[in-house]
Amino acid sequence: MALELVGGAALGLVFEKLFAAVVDASNKTTQFDSSLKKLEETLKSINPTILEVKKLNDQLDHPKEELEKLIQILKDGEKLIHKCSKVSCSNYFKKWRYANKIKALDGSLLNFFQVELQAILLRGNTQVLVLLKSNRFSLSNRGVSDNYESLGSCEATDPPDFMVGLDVPLKELKRRLFTDGESRIVVSAPGGCGKTTLAKRLCHDQQVKEYFTDICYVTVSKTCDLFGIIKKLFWHNAERVQGFQSEEDAVNQLELMLKRKVESGRILLVLDDVWSGSKSVLDKFKFQISKFKVLVTSRNEFPGFGSTYNLKLLSEEDAKTLFCHSAIPEDGSSSSMPGEELVNEIVRRCKGFPLALKVVGRSLHGQPVEIWRSTLRKVSKGESFVNSEDELRNCLQSSLDALDDKDIMLKECFMDLGSFPEDQKTPATALIDMWAELHKLDKDGIDAISNLHKLCSRNLLNLVVTRSSRNDANEIDWCYNDAFVMQHDLLRDLAIYQSEQEPIEKRKRLIVDLTGNRLPEWWTKEKQPRLSARLVSISTGYSVDEMFSSSWCNMQLPEAEALILNFNQTQKKYELPEFMKQMDELKVLVVTNYGFCAAELTNFSVLGSLSNLKRIRLENVSIPTLCNTSIELKNLEKLSLVMCHKIGQAFASSTIQIPEMLPNLREINIDYCNDLVELPEGFCDLVQLNKLRISNCHKLSSLPEGIGKLANLEVLRVSACTSVSKLPYSMGSLHKLSVLDITGCLEIRKMPKQIGELRGLREFHMRRCPGLRELPPSVTVLVDLERVICDEETAQLWECYTHLLPNLTLSVPEEIINLNWL
Repeated sequence: MALELVGGAALGLVFEKLFAAVVDASNKTTQFDSSLKKLEETLKSINPTILEVKKLNDQLDHPKEELEKLIQILKDGEKLIHKCSKVSCSNYFKKWRYANKIKALDGSLLNFFQVELQAILLRGNTQVLVLLKSNRFSLSNRGVSDNYESLGSCEATDPPDFMVGLDVPLKELKRRLFTDGESRIVVSAPGGCGKTTLAKRLCHDQQVKEYFTDICYVTVSKTCDLFGIIKKLFWHNAERVQGFQSEEDAVNQLELMLKRKVESGRILLVLDDVWSGSKSVLDKFKFQISKFKVLVTSRNEFPGFGSTYNLKLLSEEDAKTLFCHSAIPEDGSSSSMPGEELVNEIVRRCKGFPLALKVVGRSLHGQPVEIWRSTLRKVSKGESFVNSEDELRNCLQSSLDALDDKDIMLKECFMDLGSFPEDQKTPATALIDMWAELHKLDKDGIDAISNLHKLCSRNLLNLVVTRSSRNDANEIDWCYNDAFVMQHDLLRDLAIYQSEQEPIEKRKRLIVDLTGNRLPEWWTKEKQPRLSARLVSISTGYSVDEMFSSSWCNMQLPEAEALILNFNQTQKKYELPEFMKQMDELKVLVVTNYGFCAAELTNFSVLGSLSNLKRIRLENVSIPTLCNTSIELKNLEKLSLVMCHKIGQAFASSTIQIPEMLPNLREINIDYCNDLVELPEGFCDLVQLNKLRISNCHKLSSLPEGIGKLANLEVLRVSACTSVSKLPYSMGSLHKLSVLDITGCLEIRKMPKQIGELRGLREFHMRRCPGLRELPPSVTVLVDLERVICDEETAQLWECYTHLLPNLTLSVPEEIINLNWL
């Protein structure tokens, strides 16, 4: 009789009580209107299913436990609705909490019926097994040993009850999976971003379960076992397994089995948590089988396997919701409740990272408001959540550990990224300069950019190219001025944390953050320790800049090869530190001012004693005194000036001839230097110069006629210099020139006839030159010219000469301007 009551009348009774409570609450209160309305609609929609489940349960005489969970959900729901009716309109946190609880109740009800359908299928499978057993089909005949249960299930476990920010990704993945064109998708994001949760929610989605006849969910992890995965799939499909002779044999048998199974309907295989070292295993599942699709979750991208879906971080609203769910007690009780402004600030510091929001939220759960304020004060002073939260740090560290032992160089490059400020774009060219000397990578940057792409594919950074052209892989001289690196603050914090695990005297990287008046204890000591760092980064902030020039300590850095100085401008002048005179091994100097206006940089005399200095990169600084002192940078090979002011004044006032000052300079890059009117004439005497790149200098009207003296020049780029109206006649003497770029020079009307004397020219860039109306006939003697990169209008100027230039290819690439980095 009791069983009948539970299986029959009790279910209907508790459902009616909940429904009545919802209707009553909707009539009495307005503060939960949207949540209660949605819940009421859900109850109406599941009412027929309630009746059907009750009927089936009674007819099949299933045990009462199968309905007890649903009955308990309904009972708890009734109590919740009664509590909601008593919540005060002025209690912000209780309103927020109970609104989320109503939402969770609604989700629990919907989830139950999705799971209930799965349970019905499971009961059906059980009946099949009983039938098979009655026909003497034993489990051992399937080729699985007696411990087959150790293989685990191919059913995805339930996702967490509380989820935010996954509705849009779920909708997009369903769209892709339900489209015939895509058979393999990789969901990629850093660890702790919710990839597994998204995959499990997908597997339990009602539309997905209706679309796919069978869904197989397998967790791969770092120790990937191909045989184990295949055996598990055979067991899941109740298939007899013969002994596999080899990997190839196992894969072939799996393919045959899948081809048989798709005859009955579509199959979805979910491979969760695939590591970079499992790429070869992943490739085994690239079957060309219609109705068979594979979804992979990974910290990495596998472009050769399938299309990538990058799971984004949480929006501000979703981040706050997730944080509050973890941090604020359900009943809103605490010794003292934090204010909304305090909550918002801590959420902002987590930067939308789901795991950080949950971990930090749990650490503050139910804590006095003083603990909250103390936490915020620490992170405001530069202490990262990575330092204090082991779970968060270990998760982030696993992304780094996923790099293979052969990827030691990638780990080193990742660690170096902590040398640049948070929330700033790091120019790829700065990294190229640093890594060329620190890690002996190629000086043109191809290896460096390759490493950045690899780290990007592992979600350890974002590589953003602001302007690019398709079909440019064959370019001779690759220019990376438009490439920038951006990194989540927590990943940067991880790099810094790892760098600080050794005593300061032994660290390979010394990262000094002086923002917020934070001076390291050793900074103020009269006798400085001898430091062995090869990479040194010093960042100043708004509050210390006023006294910064006079506050350099006498650092002892005899082994440092790269010095990164990051300034936040609040004063008009900075001095290079005197301790640089003792940095005998220094090879790279990168100075960047992140303020809005260029600050004057002085004390260049310290560079005179640096005999090993090879690369200098200055950004957003004024350099009128660069050449005022008689310094000789005899081994300097590359000089990059970005958004620098008073370049002309600097070299015009030099007390030493430029060739004597820079006798071995091989590369000059000048970008966005808006007050550059003419190129210093002394540059034309740098006989060792191989590359001269000038871009986005809009006041530059022409190049000096003496440029023809640069006998060793191989690359000349004058791009996006909108006022340049002509090229010098003397350029015909540049017999070694192989790359010429005049892209974006709007005022150029014609090319000098001497261009025909550039017999070594192989590549000519001339896009966005609307004023160019004709080419001189002398271009017909450019027999070694291989590629002209142009737009459709310019291509027409060349078409009448192409039959005389058999090696020439006209390339009209699609130009892409990426504004996402803004």
